[in-house]
Amino acid sequence: MKKTIASICLCFILPCTAFAASTREDLQARVDQAKIVLDQIMAANDSTVPMNILEQATCVAVVPGMLKGAFLVGAQYGQGVVTCRTGHGWSAPVFIRMAGGSFGFQIGGQATDLILIAVNDRGFQDLLKSKFKIGGDASAAAGPVGRSGQAATDWKMNAELLSYSRAKGLFAGIDLDGTSVSQNSDDTELYYGAPHRFEEILKGSVDVPPGAVSFVRTVAQYFVKAKYDK
Repeated sequence: MKKTIASICLCFILPCTAFAASTREDLQARVDQAKIVLDQIMAANDSTVPMNILEQATCVAVVPGMLKGAFLVGAQYGQGVVTCRTGHGWSAPVFIRMAGGSFGFQIGGQATDLILIAVNDRGFQDLLKSKFKIGGDASAAAGPVGRSGQAATDWKMNAELLSYSRAKGLFAGIDLDGTSVSQNSDDTELYYGAPHRFEEILKGSVDVPPGAVSFVRTVAQYFVKAKYDK
């Protein structure tokens, strides 16, 4: 019953444009915004992703402006891009959707920037699935914050994915249990102008499109730099 209510909330609380068919311009704007979000978060001095996590990351997902609406029952929806580490750099991006619900008395709404980091091969394999649920199919944890601080050891032993959010200027780990992550094959095919399997793209077999070069270089800059700033 709760799942049904959450689905209804997603349809009525969140803007209808979140579910409208994307255009090529929409997708490019999403990639461009993902770069901006990453730049802003990484410029946050000590309130950012710890270097030891950046160093070990296998994939990075950025969801700019994930929407959250609530009227008694909450619902959230977002669209973002993912790139993964390959043997010769970082891969071309693919597009994903994230959706979930929360329950309890709440009224309001906000847009939150979200980062999801796969920290081992299990996390990478999760992102190759057509759909998975955080907390069910994949273990996740709210990521520790602090550029030079030592992260808790739990994520090294248990977590496949670490999650972060930024709302109203604050950046912190976030609990995404129950949130589903699914491949957006339609948007990915539109962006590339041809169908490609997610595995093919994320393993580096597809060239980075010109419009995504800046985003991929930005990811590489921060995640490679981490190895030399320890």
